[in-house]
Amino acid sequence: MSDAHMTIRQMCDRFNVTPRTLRFYESRELISPERRGQHRLYDRADRARLTLILRGKRFGFSLEQIRQLLELYDPAERNRTQTEATLATAQARLGDMIRQQDELASAITELRQLIVDGKALLDNLKSEA
Repeated sequence: MSDAHMTIRQMCDRFNVTPRTLRFYESRELISPERRGQHRLYDRADRARLTLILRGKRFGFSLEQIRQLLELYDPAERNRTQTEATLATAQARLGDMIRQQDELASAITELRQLIVDGKALLDNLKSEA
């Protein structure tokens, strides 16, 4: 085995994922390791794709979005289409995340006020007793 290939165990250690995760991504055709008998061997392209998959998942992209972006890879055009699509998807996701952040900030403010009001109510009940 050359340095260009990694085993499933090496991939798991390097990317902090489980073998089940790698097999799942393979079943979804997001990565396609070379098969030698029962062994899977991952090349540089698989490692690059896994890096993008994990980054996309961290940002909240769906596996279908990730798959579609990966399919746009075309070194002949210097990945222009893939980059444009990735930027558009990232901008849309960022908008969603900002809306979620605003909603969460509002819910936190309301919950804090609920706690303050609840403590004040309990304090009043204690002082009346």
